[in-house]
Amino acid sequence: MCHVGPDDGEIMKKVLTALAALLGAVVVVLLINTARFGSKQVPPPPASTVVVDVKRAASHLSEAVRFKTISHQDRSKVDAEEFRGLHAFLERAFPQVHQKLQKDVVAEHSLLFTWKGTDPALAPAMLMAHMDVVPVEAGTEEQWTHPPFEGREVDGYIWGRGSIDDKGGMMAILEAVEMLLEKGHAPRRTFLMAFGHDEEVIGNGAAAIRDLLVSRGVKSLHYVNDEGLLMVQGVIQGVGPPVGALGVAQKGYLSVELVVNGEGGHSSMPPPHTAVGILSTAIHRLEANPMPASISGVARRLFEHVGPEMPLSRKIVFANLWLLSPVVKQLALGKNSTAALIRTTTAATMFEGSVKENVLPIRARAVVNFRILPGDTVASVVEHVKDVIDDERVQVQVLPPANEPSAVSDDSAPNFAMFARTLRQVEPSAVVAPSLVVSATDARHYEGMSNDIYRFRPFLLQNEDIKRIHGTNERASLQDVERLVKFYAQLILNTDAP
Repeated sequence: MCHVGPDDGEIMKKVLTALAALLGAVVVVLLINTARFGSKQVPPPPASTVVVDVKRAASHLSEAVRFKTISHQDRSKVDAEEFRGLHAFLERAFPQVHQKLQKDVVAEHSLLFTWKGTDPALAPAMLMAHMDVVPVEAGTEEQWTHPPFEGREVDGYIWGRGSIDDKGGMMAILEAVEMLLEKGHAPRRTFLMAFGHDEEVIGNGAAAIRDLLVSRGVKSLHYVNDEGLLMVQGVIQGVGPPVGALGVAQKGYLSVELVVNGEGGHSSMPPPHTAVGILSTAIHRLEANPMPASISGVARRLFEHVGPEMPLSRKIVFANLWLLSPVVKQLALGKNSTAALIRTTTAATMFEGSVKENVLPIRARAVVNFRILPGDTVASVVEHVKDVIDDERVQVQVLPPANEPSAVSDDSAPNFAMFARTLRQVEPSAVVAPSLVVSATDARHYEGMSNDIYRFRPFLLQNEDIKRIHGTNERASLQDVERLVKFYAQLILNTDAP
């Protein structure tokens, strides 16, 4: 009889014991990490003592909304008189700013205000906004509760295009500076207020302002603050308080044109695959094989900041991303808004074929837009496109402009802490976290001039309000108007503190 070794039951018992010990060790590690997963919020600072004339600020924003400073892709449709009218209104609304600050009109319609500090050795701080707005889609005007360019104040809101994006930001900055000038404040550090006129299309105004500053010897900036992200509530599951998402980076931008040439002819005698069919297959392959997603970089820092503020069951998950990041990744990929935080996105946006339904296309064309995650590049996305399509019949061409992702500002830097402290002074319950801007802002033109670029406005929006930006019924609450002015006044004071 052959010897079969130890009893099978004894072996199984040892295996189960080892597995239980391993599981117990993992549980201990999970609990220890969770216990150490403390809040990253700055200690509650003294409340802001800034007092805002909300009635005046709301009236000014209402008036600014009435100017149809609309950016069009077709530059011939831009109404220069509307921009000049807005400039004239700003002179009337902010007399101290126009009397005591240096004003430059740049690239015809953009504005640069320079508030000179008493210490020229200090690098200037820059506050940015833009005065242009996107058009109201033709045929949707009747869907607005109040007309989009009347700036009506109703039910505690200023209604109209630009009330949030981004006249709300521009007016808040000017209100804050006007208020401080009225109180006799003289900053130690120079402050620059840069307001572009074409951010919604290409940002030539912001680029021209940058070039002007460089020509004047401005080589570096203490920090840059622009639009980008907001305070949101009810968007991040498990976090009750509003989350102030400070954009520390923004995605790159790339559009790729795909072209397939065909033979044309009558549709009654088609080839096995038309140009449209070949192109459709290429797009299907791109959608079916997106760029890889990962819980890393800015997204990981976001989760590490909001995780400690969550209930215990969720806190355990975010305290142990070393083990549970695959779970978080799948949850993030379940929503378009969070999926955009963890991968380079792929969006087929344009498709052109034949001129008639019974004519085979001689040329089929599509455009696919990518928003590039920091860590990926324009070149790596183009390579991905070619590898995935893998069809020589499909021509791939990069369309201008193509922008690389921004650098990532350090959320452990003193300026980040100062921005967090300022927000918590005006909104004490806010949870501040670094995050990623998935669209583009004018701040991209200042890459290399500052290590600390923050894209943020302290508007407080619920989940259902986010669609109003660039959509129907854009509006800013009077509480937002007050909060923004208070935030920028407090930011200037905190920046100037020793």
